[in-house]
Amino acid sequence: MRPSSPIFADAFSAGVTSQGLNVIRIGLASTDMLYFAAGKLNFPGAMFTASHNPAEYNGIKLCLSGARPIGKESGLLTIERFVNDGSPIDFRSVGNESNHDMLTEYVDHLLNLVDLSDIHPLKIVIDAGNGMAGHTAPAVFARLDCEVIPMYYELDGTFPNHEANPIDPKNLKDLQKAVKKHKANVGLAFDGDADRCFLVDESGELVNPSTLTALIAARELAKNPGASIIYNLISSRAVVEIVEESGGKAIRSRVGHSYIKKLMADTGAVFGGEHSGHFYFKDFWRADSGMLAALHAIAALGEVSAPLSKILKPYCRYVASGEINSEVLDAQSSMNQIAEKFGESAGNEVDHLDGLTVNGDTWWFNVRASNTEPLLRLNVEAKTQARMEKIRDEVLATIRG
Repeated sequence: MRPSSPIFADAFSAGVTSQGLNVIRIGLASTDMLYFAAGKLNFPGAMFTASHNPAEYNGIKLCLSGARPIGKESGLLTIERFVNDGSPIDFRSVGNESNHDMLTEYVDHLLNLVDLSDIHPLKIVIDAGNGMAGHTAPAVFARLDCEVIPMYYELDGTFPNHEANPIDPKNLKDLQKAVKKHKANVGLAFDGDADRCFLVDESGELVNPSTLTALIAARELAKNPGASIIYNLISSRAVVEIVEESGGKAIRSRVGHSYIKKLMADTGAVFGGEHSGHFYFKDFWRADSGMLAALHAIAALGEVSAPLSKILKPYCRYVASGEINSEVLDAQSSMNQIAEKFGESAGNEVDHLDGLTVNGDTWWFNVRASNTEPLLRLNVEAKTQARMEKIRDEVLATIRG
């Protein structure tokens, strides 16, 4: 729904068909609708989106047939080379363009994956952020026994109410107020392309995505005993504990969808979760879907009479700092200093799976360099608020010097 998307999509389709390939246009779509289409039709997919970025941004999100990911090492560098040097492919014919509205099929598929037939009536506030959830949420929730209070459903790529980026708490304030005002059971906030979903409980408190990861993991393990669950290394320790207590195998991953999807394919994992609000499902072609994660939460809420905060309490075991960014001149030098001060010489475990992770007895932190900016990203978790703040402040003092 960004103003520039139709122009880009037309140009992309014209370029593809000029090379002799056929294009199916599915129209307005969330990212997980693209993955659904690429999975069901078994074709590569492309969409024009800038996800949660501000209005002036746009870009192309790509996947291979079957919704398989394209990452830097698995295709993007090849595409970059083709853009710079020209493609070696030389077709002579011209392809065809057709249209196929897949919204109803997408909704049917989601509702086949989560049993919502016996939930009691719920009141749900949904903040679409003027993004693509304003297109998909009405189609999904029209089929459920829920009273929905819509917020910012109007598709508007200028994002007049707030950025469609729910990982930033300031963008959830309107939703928090609305949940309390309407005495709703839960609030849902989607980002611009609706592949991520964040929750607000009945008291207006934000739900940590790791908590939702643990909840969905427990539900998936109840259906698939002994299965593997993927979590990224910024996820709470509670995720690992819940997975193991539920009889599953917890597998740690680098941050990023291409890594998690590949690891899911390699291990046969049934589910994966990230601290950023991305949730991946084996029965959704190992792709991420904010809407499917939301439906799992609604199913858990609608099956019992307890409020969401009480349902989630067993999964909330630690205190997290959230991601804190610091500008640095030399990211690697800063990480070396942190490793020297807090690492093995201080009696702590260290690993370098993704940046630098330091594990203490009741705490851990991770520092990663941004791929696009001169930033270090810090995440800290500890058993208590005081311990988290102490570790956070000591590491930040080292980073910021």
